[in-house]
Amino acid sequence: MHATLPLLEVSDFPTLQRRTLDTLQVNLGYRCNQRCLHCHVNAGPSRTEMMDDDNIALLPRVLDARNIELLDLTGGAPEMHPRFREVVSMARERGVRVMDRCNLTILQEPGYEDIAAFLAAHQVEVVASLPCYSPANVDRQRGDGVFDKSIAALQALNRLGYGEPGSGLVLNLVYNPQGPSLPPPQQALEADYKRELREHFGIEFNTLFTLANMPIQRFGSTLVSRGEFASYMQLLKDAYQPGNLEGVMCRSLVSVDWRGYLYDCDFNQQLDLPLPGNGPRQHLRDLLREDLVGKGIHTADHCYGCTAGQGSSCGGALNAS
Repeated sequence: MHATLPLLEVSDFPTLQRRTLDTLQVNLGYRCNQRCLHCHVNAGPSRTEMMDDDNIALLPRVLDARNIELLDLTGGAPEMHPRFREVVSMARERGVRVMDRCNLTILQEPGYEDIAAFLAAHQVEVVASLPCYSPANVDRQRGDGVFDKSIAALQALNRLGYGEPGSGLVLNLVYNPQGPSLPPPQQALEADYKRELREHFGIEFNTLFTLANMPIQRFGSTLVSRGEFASYMQLLKDAYQPGNLEGVMCRSLVSVDWRGYLYDCDFNQQLDLPLPGNGPRQHLRDLLREDLVGKGIHTADHCYGCTAGQGSSCGGALNAS
């Protein structure tokens, strides 16, 4: 796989500073039941990296120490961590919102069939990957049969109340382009998704998040192989919108890898760009005694992916109009 960091490190991206931390985004491990072309984590069934018990034990202490509002669980497939349910339960007991970044097909895998009911019982917000409402496009990007399994999982979530008005069970979907292009306007695409999924499959959901593909890891390597890396970076830079800097996720979120180390975002985690500083690399345990307000943010050229066009963050477009 081609390394993309050397192509991104020399950058003229503006400097940024942190605000109050309200979101702890935790990568529980890189193991996944899928291996998607666009995956910036390079996750897959053969990955073995998983967060250990010592770091799991730090999570509730950090939630308390920093008054975290949202625990954002990601992977890989976060549900594949053997202590996933325990992590969810301890956060919900504290009144912390929990978000599960779910690839949907994991809900159909042997041994995970009751995960959907568990998520509903704990009012976990589900953010589900569905890069298109077309079977051919989804299977091309994520593997044969993934679309049908995803639809079955969404229907199962709907039966539990997810996406239904007044249920309190939030179901958001995630779209990302098939290749080196910017996402279309989020509101218009959300309307298309809702119409197509309702008419053909009876599926309801709350919001569609549109995300730009980041030129790192598996997707970035593919761009390099195809000779498209430079042109994609130019596309992102040409579409840069300074107004998006106010809403980028790194201002109020910290990303935690499976080893407990801290990063400004999930993308920096995958590039192994730690929080700025001259001392030792910062760890979960450092959040027990130290706030991050006012600290600098480690930026590079891939940050243009979050600020191009309507913007892109873990919560979808920054400017959805």
